[in-house]
Amino acid sequence: MQDEIVHDAMKIFFYEVYEEERVCLARMLPQGWQADFIASTPQEAGHAVPPAPHISIRTQSLIPADWLHDVSLIVSRSTGYDHLVALKRLTPKPGAALSCLPKYCGQAVAEHALMLWMALARKLRAQLSSIQSFNRDGLTGSELKGRRLVVAGVGDIGYRVVAIGQALGMQVYGVDPEPRHEALRYVSLAEGLAMADILVCAMNLTENNCGLFSIGQWRRARPGLLFVNVSRGECSPFQDLLLALNEGWLGGVGLDVFNHEAEFARLLRTGVPADSQELSAARELLQHPQVLFTPHNAFNTQEATERKCALTIDQFKAFESCGQFLHQPPALSW
Repeated sequence: MQDEIVHDAMKIFFYEVYEEERVCLARMLPQGWQADFIASTPQEAGHAVPPAPHISIRTQSLIPADWLHDVSLIVSRSTGYDHLVALKRLTPKPGAALSCLPKYCGQAVAEHALMLWMALARKLRAQLSSIQSFNRDGLTGSELKGRRLVVAGVGDIGYRVVAIGQALGMQVYGVDPEPRHEALRYVSLAEGLAMADILVCAMNLTENNCGLFSIGQWRRARPGLLFVNVSRGECSPFQDLLLALNEGWLGGVGLDVFNHEAEFARLLRTGVPADSQELSAARELLQHPQVLFTPHNAFNTQEATERKCALTIDQFKAFESCGQFLHQPPALSW
């Protein structure tokens, strides 16, 4: 009976929900729980006050500081939590309990990185355009075997990227401040840029790597480098990528994450003009023949969606029953 009373009180509002996720979450909700779902962020929805005592977001949601004292729980359906750390810094006193999810999509993200670098290596965007005339001019690509793959950030996702590259017969190198894998050869970023045919960014976002891939770094690269970012867009500013492409240091760019991602997503959803040089560069990159953008979708497989939804519900259940999350990075504790 006590569980039923608690369940009746559990009301959650889910932001940034795609349709398959909504269906999965609704199926997993415990009996008696109430939930609402929208695809937009709080800022896009125009919500001035919290719509429920418990909310769930993803990485594009900008939560007002006063909400931290109006809601009880905020669970981000992401493994990254830098946006929650930034939110926590907005107020000096303890507020809503904050958490994210444990690792649930490493394989999905690593395979997405593979998809992007293979598409760049084989000029997929140009091939799709050329089918209308069945013309093969300018479509000659590159094989992956023997190519040098450098993985920046060899954590869970990065090491899965390493394994994929090795399985394809590539020469694989890692860039990481903590070299944990004895069988992998580690190099500095400068060494990696100078040798790489393909560079995959799989780093967590920190104060030290925000804006890391600047034009100064790209000018150290082997000309024609293919760059893929599946971790955090803040590591690779748009203007620097565009300049590096135009100067020939980059031969192709594949992004699933974006600098100023919330603003960039709003620009694309609403069609409003770009209001900064950075977003203007993003628009130009979007039309570039050697660039592929995907909508922060690397995590999105059937398997990962099931895991993500189950972990999200488990986080709320755990806090409801014992006042603690199953998973909470120390940086999110008050």
